[in-house]
Amino acid sequence: MLLGAVADDLTGATDLALTLAREGMRTVQVIGVPPADFDFGDAEAVVLALKSRTIPASEAVTISRAAARRLLDAGAEQIVFKYCSTFDSTPAGNIGQVTEALLELLDAPLTIACPAFPTNGRAVYRGHLFVGDTLLSDSPMKDHPLTPMDDANLVRVLQRQTTLPVGLVSHDAVKEGSAAISSAFQAAIAGGEKIMIVDALDDNHLRQIGRAASGMKLITGGSGIALGLPENFRRAGKIGEKKAEWAFSATDGRAVILAGSCSAATRRQIDQAMRAEVPALKINPLLVAKGVVTAESVADWVKTSNHPTPIVYSSADPSEVIDIQKELGRENAGALVEDLLAEVAGRLKQDNFTRFLVAGGETSGAVVQALGVSALQIGPEIDPGVPWTRSVGEERPIALALKSGNFGADDFFLKAWSRIQ
Repeated sequence: MLLGAVADDLTGATDLALTLAREGMRTVQVIGVPPADFDFGDAEAVVLALKSRTIPASEAVTISRAAARRLLDAGAEQIVFKYCSTFDSTPAGNIGQVTEALLELLDAPLTIACPAFPTNGRAVYRGHLFVGDTLLSDSPMKDHPLTPMDDANLVRVLQRQTTLPVGLVSHDAVKEGSAAISSAFQAAIAGGEKIMIVDALDDNHLRQIGRAASGMKLITGGSGIALGLPENFRRAGKIGEKKAEWAFSATDGRAVILAGSCSAATRRQIDQAMRAEVPALKINPLLVAKGVVTAESVADWVKTSNHPTPIVYSSADPSEVIDIQKELGRENAGALVEDLLAEVAGRLKQDNFTRFLVAGGETSGAVVQALGVSALQIGPEIDPGVPWTRSVGEERPIALALKSGNFGADDFFLKAWSRIQ
């Protein structure tokens, strides 16, 4: 193992694993912190998918340190802490506190924080995060039900989450290339700064940042930050050249779409699928709480559908989400949906369902746990940041597309199935 990554949710881990695999590293994604005797095979990069984005910060620190320690014990030379390209976290700030803990664990003088993912419209300029042409604070992320983001200034956001000094490597240095970025890193160390937000507007910027960070023990960011990391190992003669996309097939069986995300992108994807006459069942958390809607009744609806890819969703617009949260509480409302969809997935697995498309990081984590999946092979990309994956180590593998709520084109639910056989 050369590179080890700790991801704060499942879909983000898959996104990162896809980036590393496409850049030519043999990559394995593992769910949770594996036992000490876990066999990573011949993986050059390992991504551990946690469920730590919205849990209490102290718990996120504990599990993230354990994950990083496991990767270091397995030989990782560099650690990546991966979070969402929209930099969202809890008000207490899991990103800052986990970064601080990993810096201490690695005894590293400096790390970077760069959530930029230009392919999906995420850019950092003058320390501010943009979603397309819109500041993060003006984007739909301001209405996220669990991690609302009302400040686009990442230096300010991160400084609220950590006691360590936070600085900025601005576009002025980044546009000059890796040497200028490296000089900025050295200046930051000399000035006592510990975490540097780094501007990035395109993939070339990310590759230059990656080259400048070749000797950095800890790197933090979105999956885009990994674009330039494999090439460092390639230049050092530690990995081979990139290979063409590998063959990928899925086990025969039925399919279902489970959507727990309330993001604008996922809502558009559901709307377009419904306009194409895909049957869809909406889950109301209030009815789940009253026992009117159960996992058994939802699974029965899916099984009796005569459509190849029926949808079960709890996605709703911000005003509806707010009303539900007022009655049930923010965390309880989310947990009710996650637990229900996870149980539905488990029931469907027992009845010849082998293909699951899941929208939402928290929902994906719950579903994968219910399915008993411990590791994933990365398959073909559906849209930027979202591949098909296949469970590893099972007699009857399951095909999974685990989509961050914000990712994917409007026709994602319709076209995903054409990428697997």
